[in-house]
Amino acid sequence: MSISVRVASPADIPLILQFIRDLAEYERLLDEVEATEADIRRDLFGENPRCFCDIAEQDGAPVGFALWFYNYSTFRGRAGIYLEDLFVMPAFRHGGAGRALLARLAQRCVEADLGRLEWAVLNWNAPSIAFYDSLGATTKDDWTVRRLDGEALVNLADG
Repeated sequence: MSISVRVASPADIPLILQFIRDLAEYERLLDEVEATEADIRRDLFGENPRCFCDIAEQDGAPVGFALWFYNYSTFRGRAGIYLEDLFVMPAFRHGGAGRALLARLAQRCVEADLGRLEWAVLNWNAPSIAFYDSLGATTKDDWTVRRLDGEALVNLADG
């Protein structure tokens, strides 16, 4: 059983969208998925990519993905990586794919002298939290994620 991680290509667009849907189903949020193949093509593979994707493969077959983008820490004065989505197909969990995907992101951070790798996890997702704890990840209990979207976003933009 060999796990490898590669950079996604435009040929992976249907696979990426399926992984997004599978993750949303696991997180009980499938009804919130609006992403299309056109969105993925534009934002991952267009002229000005806004995010990036790695695919984990076991013996050459795709088993998971990590979708990420660069952020910036004003306190550290350095960019970092924000992991938006990490998903490994249930039949392949505990086989090293999730660790390999995170290790590749950590390597990018170290190689580019980035300040941090960070992500959010749903507070009910005990298996993922335990996995992240096993890697040495810490919880930022002092911070609460806030979001503007939908009508509230439009209202603020309109003044």
